[in-house]
Amino acid sequence: MEGDTPAFLGLIPNGLNTPERPDWGGWGGRYRLYTPRLEDTDPKGFNGGVPVEPETRPIWTNAVDRYTPYDPAAHGRPIKLGKQSFEDFRVTLWRWRDAYQNDFAARIGWTTLPYEKANHPPVARLGHPDHLTVKAGETFVLSAEPSTDPDGDSLSFLWFHYPEVGSWTSPIAPAGAENVYRTAFKAPQVTRPETAHFIVAVTDKGAPPITRYRRVVVTILPR
Repeated sequence: MEGDTPAFLGLIPNGLNTPERPDWGGWGGRYRLYTPRLEDTDPKGFNGGVPVEPETRPIWTNAVDRYTPYDPAAHGRPIKLGKQSFEDFRVTLWRWRDAYQNDFAARIGWTTLPYEKANHPPVARLGHPDHLTVKAGETFVLSAEPSTDPDGDSLSFLWFHYPEVGSWTSPIAPAGAENVYRTAFKAPQVTRPETAHFIVAVTDKGAPPITRYRRVVVTILPR
């Protein structure tokens, strides 16, 4: 089976990828452990004449993300959610496309430029542990303030809830701006312990811009 690029992308230590948890999502896509339907395996596609048999056991295979890209804003905040959303198994990979293509371009620069003329990835750091426990209805603050850049570049930040990962799948919007180093979220009302994943993307102002991440897993307890 093909899949070399997603397999490699999932191994880059960018702070988002967790190779032991393909269900958590990252540059290489996001996957679930289940038995796929035969019709979903493209049995009539190009296969060199080899019959495609149904899977008989669960395998790590395609998951589906719903993603709304950000667009530049004409005024106010520099970005805003776009008007079009996409939902597809391919979205789990291409939602990170700008970041990993810029990363690849930067790596080419590392092989051809002296250190001081190349751009290097920022160091994304949290101002708190990467696992938190909160109560339903509680407002909690997430911060990437300690993040730095080895080249001295300015940094931009983007916080978001990743609803397809974790047991709580309804989107949790930030209580304030999402494009700052520190923002707040309000825990939803739950009837049992739930988990929610929050991601911060930290991008430098170099050329090409490079992005690194931190993930915060929040356990929400009922009151």
